Amino acid sequence: MRLDATGKVSLDHIYTAPDPRTYFQELRPLGYCVPQLAKPYFEKLVKEYRETEGIAAPRVLDIGCSYGINAALLKYDLTMDELYARYDGTGPTTRAGLLARDQDLSRSRSPANGLRFTGLDASTGALAYAREAGFLDDTVHADLETYDPTPQQRARLAGTDLVISTGCIGYVTERTLVRVVRAQDGRLPWMAHFVLRMFPFDPVERALAGLGYRTITVDGVFRQRRFAGPQEQRRVLDGMAAAEVDARGLEEDGWLYAQLHLSTPRNR
Repeated sequence: MRLDATGKVSLDHIYTAPDPRTYFQELRPLGYCVPQLAKPYFEKLVKEYRETEGIAAPRVLDIGCSYGINAALLKYDLTMDELYARYDGTGPTTRAGLLARDQDLSRSRSPANGLRFTGLDASTGALAYAREAGFLDDTVHADLETYDPTPQQRARLAGTDLVISTGCIGYVTERTLVRVVRAQDGRLPWMAHFVLRMFPFDPVERALAGLGYRTITVDGVFRQRRFAGPQEQRRVLDGMAAAEVDARGLEEDGWLYAQLHLSTPRNR
């Protein structure tokens, strides 16, 4: 088992395949479920944004979107169980076949939510699939941790109403979020980030506060996935102990857990 610098098992390969089969087939045994748990909270945020801002079809930026999972769940009211079954290896055996089937779904199923989704990710393969399938309306392939957005990338980021993520914070930091906000020319999009408890959110909260945000942490925790094995669990628990994060009754019992942080403009 190869662990990354954070102590988690390295799953880089599942994000760079040309279609989502590897992603779902490797995450299913681990019980990966945080997008499903996040869905009602995102829906609530969308509803509140619509009512407050009067925008019928908000533009959502999903950071670390991979194959457009959150978009598929929110736009077409799919579930994680449906997606696991969709890519379990018993259907089409080629990317072209999978893509044609997903295009049929996105064209035939009336969107459950009038949303426009832009995906930001480092994987060109995942972005291309999600865009071609119709899950994402636009994509931004960029490393905003290291570089400012190009004029073209900035244009695609501009006009964002809501920013969401389900697990990328910790690998993505406040540097990316600040660059996203600065691409809005003074507007402050609302944000909802599900962040693993092993990663501190304080630096992100401080950076967003400097831009005019207030952040609240929603009560409770959310399962992300099971540990891939004892080695991963041991490394993560060691890191949490060093950061004085209490893992009793949670990560000690075999699952990674996330918390939800909501950031909205202070003057709202």
